[in-house]
Amino acid sequence: MDVERALALIGRGAEEILPETELRERLRSGRPLRVKAGFDPTAPDLHLGHTVLLNKLKQFQDLGHEAIFLIGDFTAMIGDPTGKSQTRPPLTRDEVIENARTYEEQIYKILDPEKTLVMFNSTWMNAMSAADLIQLAGKYTVARMLERDDFSKRYKSGQAIAIHEFLYPLIQGYDSVALKADVELGGTDQKFNLLVGRHLQEIYGQKPQVVITMPLLEGLDGVQKMSKSLGNYIGITEPPDEQFGKLMSISDTLMWRYFELLSFRPMEEIEAWKRACAEGANPRDFKVRLALEIVARFHGDEAARRALEQFEARFRHGALPQDLETVQVSAGEADGIGIAHLLKAVGLVKSTSEALRLIQQGAVRIDGERIGDPKLRIPPGSSHVFQVGKRRFAKVEVTR
Repeated sequence: MDVERALALIGRGAEEILPETELRERLRSGRPLRVKAGFDPTAPDLHLGHTVLLNKLKQFQDLGHEAIFLIGDFTAMIGDPTGKSQTRPPLTRDEVIENARTYEEQIYKILDPEKTLVMFNSTWMNAMSAADLIQLAGKYTVARMLERDDFSKRYKSGQAIAIHEFLYPLIQGYDSVALKADVELGGTDQKFNLLVGRHLQEIYGQKPQVVITMPLLEGLDGVQKMSKSLGNYIGITEPPDEQFGKLMSISDTLMWRYFELLSFRPMEEIEAWKRACAEGANPRDFKVRLALEIVARFHGDEAARRALEQFEARFRHGALPQDLETVQVSAGEADGIGIAHLLKAVGLVKSTSEALRLIQQGAVRIDGERIGDPKLRIPPGSSHVFQVGKRRFAKVEVTR
């Protein structure tokens, strides 16, 4: 692939390439580039938001470059202060090791294992003495650190900043020195840290890396970035049906954002689909294509096909899922349990007030039939399938 076509592929979905002229020069050299993306193992599972960077690494692999998947097992025990309004509690070593193990299992659903170098930054950081770390700290000033937006806001508002938090961007930057990275990928929130890497590489006599920032993928709500803590995520290890249903639930507008950042379809094809929708085509048909592609990536083509069949049976034809395990709930009183309390007890809603609101909105069904009575009581000895919204189901037996 010629340089300009390669740049177009690399630039797909990217927020910034800093500086693009340097990337063009390195691509023209014909030398395979060392492309680094770091992930702190702070949670056991990856979600589609994480795969934005993994997809970009895969594109570099397809262009013949070396992908370095860096697991920040050392930095994870510091705690990334990016975007945090208070000091983040560090993880234990056992938590980090377990999470890192699951990361290794998951990344090869996207990356080519033959072309991927998995590294741990504890490899060089554990070998660094206290004197070495102090010497590294001398490469950067407090004034430069306080240029970082989240540090600056915390300092001005009088919120605490622990000394070890200043070490995080330094160590992330030093990772690029240790790996002799040509390119580093990161989210837009990591831009400061990535530029620290450029600065340190110059100090250590290396050619500074090119920085490519990728946007933070919005979650299912289309507003907040995808996050497990916000509950708006799609995990890459989630069952096919769950992945498919969640992807079909995103807005028609957000669908195109997901296509750009998550799909491997050519942008020319995606733009043609977008024009077709503008001319009256049903966006749902293209959302199905997105869901099929993503589910197939993580579970295979057959699983994606079955997920589509079950989705259409469930939501187009009104069929209820057949594989639900029965959950028992005690009635508590002779005349049964109130519907709002039952929905909360089985985890279909977070609170009884949410249940009442959803009943009033017509979003609650029993055995496929919509209910509208918020005072409904479910008698002991009965068994029904309860549904909230489009994707939440529970088969419940009410006991005495």
